[in-house]
Amino acid sequence: MQKNKRQIQKEQTRKKIIEAAYKVYSKNGFKSATSTVADEAGISHGLLFLHFPTLDDLLACLLAEFESTLCAKFQKLATAESSIEELLSAHVGILSEHEDFYARLVAETVLLPKEAKTALANVHACFASHFCMVVNREIENGVLKKLPTAILFNTWLGLLHYYLQNRDVLAPGGSVLSRYKKLLIFTYCELARRQ
Repeated sequence: MQKNKRQIQKEQTRKKIIEAAYKVYSKNGFKSATSTVADEAGISHGLLFLHFPTLDDLLACLLAEFESTLCAKFQKLATAESSIEELLSAHVGILSEHEDFYARLVAETVLLPKEAKTALANVHACFASHFCMVVNREIENGVLKKLPTAILFNTWLGLLHYYLQNRDVLAPGGSVLSRYKKLLIFTYCELARRQ
């Protein structure tokens, strides 16, 4: 079944709105006005609301796209032979590609609708499956301490999120994840590794 010209145009406009929302919210946070998103997309405010009748609808779609993008990248992360260092390096690399948006999401999730919290939890769950596979193997091989996997996972996220929430101080005008990637991985591995 072929799409007609109107359907294609509608899909393109919707995609343009999502891309604009990603840019606006990455730069200015989730409290930015929808009119700013419409301006960034080069459309009228009314057209934006034709596609997304409420702000929650726009956020739900945007976050579902973000979740899908990150989960697809995480699916390629861990192999049976990945070390914890390799896995964490890949994780930081993926988050670095989306650092502004991810940092805003982490910092502002409490202000957002339930879908935002669910999207962030799903992003973490996508990574957690690979993390658990690698960590459990490294615990069995005596590389890492025998600690609950959930504690090891939450310690890693806590470390990342602390740096992201303080990035204006730690890396003004730059990427905190790129700047501190090696230190974050080294510190985490030193804490988790068996002595």
